[in-house]
Amino acid sequence: MFHNLLVAIDGSTHSSAALSEAIDIARQGNANLTLIATVPDPSTWLLGGATYSDGIDFEAIARETDREYNDLLENAVDQVPQDVSVTKVLAHGRPADRILERVDQGRHDLIVMGSRGRGQVRSLILGSVSHEVLNASPAAVLIVHAPTS
Repeated sequence: MFHNLLVAIDGSTHSSAALSEAIDIARQGNANLTLIATVPDPSTWLLGGATYSDGIDFEAIARETDREYNDLLENAVDQVPQDVSVTKVLAHGRPADRILERVDQGRHDLIVMGSRGRGQVRSLILGSVSHEVLNASPAAVLIVHAPTS
């Protein structure tokens, strides 16, 4: 039985399915949920190597991205029933690194995450976050696929 679940949230359909599965597990075992959303560094999104002199306002992009990911967390928290204990964490950096750090910090015994996130094109280039977490996590990992229509 798991007692302290970490759920990776990114707004994808796979992430939503993972949250639903984690809620079911938490309810069955009276476990705690921690929801984590990781804000990537905005400069990693740019494939053209643009710099500040190119007129890109990285601070504005970072503020907007923080707001977007915080909204994702709030929406996810709203989906958790009142009888399930939930904590939210907004992290910054490489998602796999932040998820793995949080596992240690929060003493989580299960990570629940979607098989694919919002960054599908990026994952083809850099490798899947779920794959990296699965291979490096000291805790059990449950990877959830979104239902097919």
